Amino acid sequence: MTTDSVAATTTLDAIADENGVFSIIAMDQRNTLRRMFAAVGIDPSDADLDRAKVDVAAALTPMASGILLDPTIGVPAVQKAGALADSCGLLIAAEPEKRPTFNGEPRAARDPGQGGEWVRSLGGHAVKFLIQVRPHRTFSAGSPDLEAEALDVVRQVVADCRAAGIPSVVENLIYAQPGEELTAQQREDLIVESAIRLDALRPDLLKLEYPGSAAGARRLADALTGPWAVLSAGVAFDKFQEVVTISCDEGGASGFIAGRSVWKEAIGMSASERSSFFADSARPRLEKLLAAVDGRARSWREAARS
Repeated sequence: MTTDSVAATTTLDAIADENGVFSIIAMDQRNTLRRMFAAVGIDPSDADLDRAKVDVAAALTPMASGILLDPTIGVPAVQKAGALADSCGLLIAAEPEKRPTFNGEPRAARDPGQGGEWVRSLGGHAVKFLIQVRPHRTFSAGSPDLEAEALDVVRQVVADCRAAGIPSVVENLIYAQPGEELTAQQREDLIVESAIRLDALRPDLLKLEYPGSAAGARRLADALTGPWAVLSAGVAFDKFQEVVTISCDEGGASGFIAGRSVWKEAIGMSASERSSFFADSARPRLEKLLAAVDGRARSWREAARS
């Protein structure tokens, strides 16, 4: 893949630092954010959700290369508050908030009205699309091939973004089928094999789960032809710091897209408590992640030429 895969109007540089490395804060949670408030005994109002988004953006975007926001809560709240640092790019989630299922498994869906041009109209610099590709599914004759459906949706997303001249960032989360328990090796295999399938569709960036080991990260490095960034999946910060280091050293990752691992404790705090938390914990965490990618992460431009 080359930088020519994106029209000259916008490239991944808009959400990367000057070295072509991603240090992106994820704050696109909607239902997950409501559950986080509920877990600390709060039934959040719209204002509570807005304030959480705004406070994270104001505290962390001056240090980040980008922020990932949802279009319904995050983008309007952060833009109205002027909380996005000028140096920080905006990545907007474009998958439907509510997605269909089939017999307990996620089923791919896309709203054609929420594509590249729509994201650009909201002030976004890149499209993020969540998918759940599961290789080696077992399914009976006559039932839908959910893997094929998901790959087709991604194919549409990539084509739409290319036509709109805006980068496509495809996030994949693997899953166990009903009644199935995945071993660590099975998880690694599924993360790597689904990434290979998605990479073949030539999105501009893959947002991937950590495959669980240095060996798994090396499998990604050997197999992928485009850049990838590791996601945090809400793991404890110390663990994620280690994940970022291994992903860059062994997997050739071009950085990170981190959410709850950095800011999750802020949910439910008072304004003064949250301010102290950002100063004492969240910003120092982001500084440690920036140190972890410094000199380790592979420039997305180099990865895109592989």
